[in-house]
Order: sequence, then structure tokens, then C-alpha cells
Amino acid sequence: MYDIIVVGGGPAGLTAALYARRANKTVLVIEKETFGGQITHSPCVENIPGFVKLSGNEFAEKMVEQVMEQGADVEIDEVMEIIDGETKTVVCEGAKFEGKSVIIATGAKHRLLGLERETDFIGNGISFCAVCDGAFYEGKTVAVIGGGNSALQEALMLSDLCKKVYVVQNLDILTGEKKLQELISKRENIEVITGTLVKELKGEVDLSSILLENNKGEKTELVIDGMFVAIGLIPQNDFAKNVIPLNSYGYALADESCVVDAKGIFVAGDCRQKQIRQVVTACADGATASLKACDYVDSLK
Repeated sequence: MYDIIVVGGGPAGLTAALYARRANKTVLVIEKETFGGQITHSPCVENIPGFVKLSGNEFAEKMVEQVMEQGADVEIDEVMEIIDGETKTVVCEGAKFEGKSVIIATGAKHRLLGLERETDFIGNGISFCAVCDGAFYEGKTVAVIGGGNSALQEALMLSDLCKKVYVVQNLDILTGEKKLQELISKRENIEVITGTLVKELKGEVDLSSILLENNKGEKTELVIDGMFVAIGLIPQNDFAKNVIPLNSYGYALADESCVVDAKGIFVAGDCRQKQIRQVVTACADGATASLKACDYVDSLK
């Protein structure tokens, strides 16, 4: 019986585990894939307080080491279901675990284009965050894939750094806000390409060009230094939809308190409905959810 079971081993989940152990609670962290989450795809991170520069993998390793040093248990398994009650039962593929409370910190995955070798190029020319990785492309040429608000915001940010920014949209029109479209149209180094799909990614180790095909069947090759994919996020909350409220996009409905309606269940990080999704905001959520969970566990005594 654990005091707190944390589902998800990214920055939010690991911070939650750290705070819970510092409060002398017994803690289990369950992660289905890679500890560290999406940050592990970043070859160089420069916006985490306390570190001038380090790789996402290094940051993840430091967090895991810290949490294990504090005495948290870790388990590699996929959570299939959470059964609510006075005791929470976390049902995994390989085992069941019981806890007094649960923190869901499963994050959100970037939607991919579904192209061959796409995952190979992540961190080697493919990025998802201009705030995180834009500086690496200063004075270079990049493409932003997508036409919604996120894509247009990324393009505007990159245009301040890059020599040339292409916005490639599969639809015939951009779907982002009119104000963003107006700003895009005023940037001389942004070129919008609509009605066009990315068909192929080229390069040896690093991405060097992309093959485009428009809705007339015409193909062109775009030589670029990097590509930012901005076609949406997929929250990883399906397994918990029976115990936490989700919005129409699948994000957990909880405010900055990280508390949901179900007693003893909390949410933290990118899986929560929120505006800003960065490492530091995920860590903030983790701390908040953990302190709330500790208060809940103490109230049971």
C-alpha cells in the first residue's frame, strides 16, 4: 500500500514524487516508456533554471536519480485502468498496485505526420517547440508544418531568429486566428504554402530536405535546416476517463490547484487543461499536485 502512486515519469510526475518523498510519503512512480517524457527528444535544453545547457536525456537522468535517491519506487509498466474507492487500485499490464491517492501526470504526445523515418529525425532536425529549440536555427531555414494557432505562433517566433520560415498547410487555407494570419502576412521572411502535404523526409543522420506534394499532384523539394511539427497534441488520459473529467480534447479538467472531482486523485503537467506547456510549468504542477495529495493522505489518519 503506497501513500501516493504517480502515473507518468516525466518532469511533472518526477517532481511530484520528489515532493512526496520529502514529505515522508511512500511513493511509486509508474512509467510506460521512457522516464523524462517529451523532454528526452531535445538534444539541447537552455531554458531550465539552474542549467546553462544540457540535453533532455541528461535532465531526465538527473531527475530519476534524484527521485530514486530520495527513496521512491519506480516501475516500468503501462497503466490500463484506475479503480476508484477508499483505496485506489492502479491496474497495469503486468501487475496491480494499491495506493491511498493517485497523481496522474501522463503528459501529451505531439501528433506526428506518420512519415517513414520521422521518429529517427526527432532531435536531428525535427522539433516541436520554438521556445525550446528555435535558437538552434538562428540564421537558418526552417519549415513549420500546420496552419492553426500553434503553428502560426511558432512561425512568428521563428521568423525573429531564422533567415527563412516556410509554413506548410495541408488545407487550402490557414485555420489560425485572423490576427495571427495578418501578422504572418507582414513578415517578409515567412512564406505560406497551402494545399500541400509533406510526403517524404530526406537526410542521412540529420534532416536536410522535405518532399512536398500539392493538391494538383505537383511535387517540390524544400531544402531546410529544420522542421517544426505543429499539428496538435494528444493527451494520454484515456485509461483514466472513468475516474477524472475530461474536456472535448481529452485533457483533464482541473485548474491550477491540480485537483479533480474524485477524492484522492490529482492531475499534473501537460495532460491537464492549461495554456502553457513547458518543463517548468510541468514541474510546478507536479509540486502542487504532490502537496495536495500529501494533505489528502494526512487527512485520512
